Amino acid sequence: MSIRITGTGSYIPSIIEKNEDFYNHEFLNADGSSINSPNEVIVKKFEAITGIQERRYIKDNLLNSDIAFFASQKAIADAKIDKESIDYIIVAHNYGDVKHNTEQSDTVPSIASRVKHLLKIENPKCVGYDLLFGCPGWIEGVIQAKAFIASGIAKRCLVIGTETLSRVIDKHDRDSMIYSDGAAAVIIEASDEAGGIIAHDSATYTLDEAHFIYFGETNNPEITDQRKYIKMYGRKIYEFALTNVPLALKSCLDKSGHSIKDVKKILIHQANEKMDEAIVKRFYKLHNMEMPDGIMPMTINILGNSSVATVPTLYDMILKGQLENQEINKGDVIMFASVGAGMNINAIVYQH
Repeated sequence: MSIRITGTGSYIPSIIEKNEDFYNHEFLNADGSSINSPNEVIVKKFEAITGIQERRYIKDNLLNSDIAFFASQKAIADAKIDKESIDYIIVAHNYGDVKHNTEQSDTVPSIASRVKHLLKIENPKCVGYDLLFGCPGWIEGVIQAKAFIASGIAKRCLVIGTETLSRVIDKHDRDSMIYSDGAAAVIIEASDEAGGIIAHDSATYTLDEAHFIYFGETNNPEITDQRKYIKMYGRKIYEFALTNVPLALKSCLDKSGHSIKDVKKILIHQANEKMDEAIVKRFYKLHNMEMPDGIMPMTINILGNSSVATVPTLYDMILKGQLENQEINKGDVIMFASVGAGMNINAIVYQH
């Protein structure tokens, strides 16, 4: 028996926010002081580092749970299953439902309960819960689903990664240009086919790293409301990721019994193009190899960083033929990997 992904679906919001749309923003340093560069320069430097040219935002009337529902519908249809046969709905997110122009996040009931309600699943034995694990949340949800199925507790799980970061960004912070909205979902179940989830690895670093990503006040000292925004220490995260993620990838691959030469694709969290390239290059350097061309598909240039949704969205787009010059074929060994708030790291070796 293997434990496999049998259906995928994603929701990409329709509102496109281009880099030039930030030219009129008032960007400030963390201490509230002015940045001595015109916005055009700030934005061009940002694009050169992150690779982001545009990102997606949801419409004002939508919520995080809505787009999670849209992606789930597609995954269920793709897997050709009865929704009543789902044993667990695991939803990875970070900020719950945040209504447009409101200050408060709403997580009661859970996003998983809201998705189950929207799917109109009647079976009370279908258990829904939320998973807060930073950007690696969807991968961790897949790991948990595998454990449920392997133990016999469940036969079929719906794992969702969904986030609306546009609702929690400080428009006075340059880092606000990184974030975007999106959702993706997968069905995971036992199968007679070979492959599936072969190995996984997870870690949480908190001694010095716990607050590298946090909720903080706006950079604008003239704003006195109590609203908090997503904030990060970018340089610390970059250094942490370059040190630890390649080692996590190697640990996971070693557990799988596969050679690095078997790996056809690495689907890594779309956080920062330069950082992701450096991580994967270091991973290959640990094996005394150069990073192969095309091994690391990217969507960050057009979709930005949608946190937990980036990896499953990337996977769905490749399988649906929506990413140019990228494909995953039957039997291919691929890796999923992510790093984010916590600070958390995880990876999966998967045979398609």
